[in-house]
Amino acid sequence: MTIRPFHLAFPVHDLVAARAFYGGTLGCAEGRSSDHWIDFDLYGHQIVAHLDPGARALAVENAVDGHQVPVPHFGVVLTPAVWRALADRLVAAGTRFVIEPYTRFAGEAGEQSTMFFHDPSGNALEFKAFADDSMIFAKD
Repeated sequence: MTIRPFHLAFPVHDLVAARAFYGGTLGCAEGRSSDHWIDFDLYGHQIVAHLDPGARALAVENAVDGHQVPVPHFGVVLTPAVWRALADRLVAAGTRFVIEPYTRFAGEAGEQSTMFFHDPSGNALEFKAFADDSMIFAKD
């Protein structure tokens, strides 16, 4: 099965800050835009930041593996090398992490690296990488 790009539209309270974060900090190429929205290429997926000056992110968290995971959140499963490069880029940019980059289940089935952080509008993002992609949907 060939995976097709997903599309996600989400609210931001400031397009200038969204452009700086998604385009600058994350390195997403910018696509079409208007005074009310911006398309970004997030590792081959189309995300669209829509202006909503009153946008406020939800502040829900769930306990997972000893951490408080923000919900909802979105992101991409990357290769380990690309994940490490992004983590290094975010650290160098002074990103404030909700959950700092780390590896869960090291040496076990399902080994994965993950990190959580917010964009300037408070939208939560998670980027992860699996040591073995066949474990992405594994139950055990």
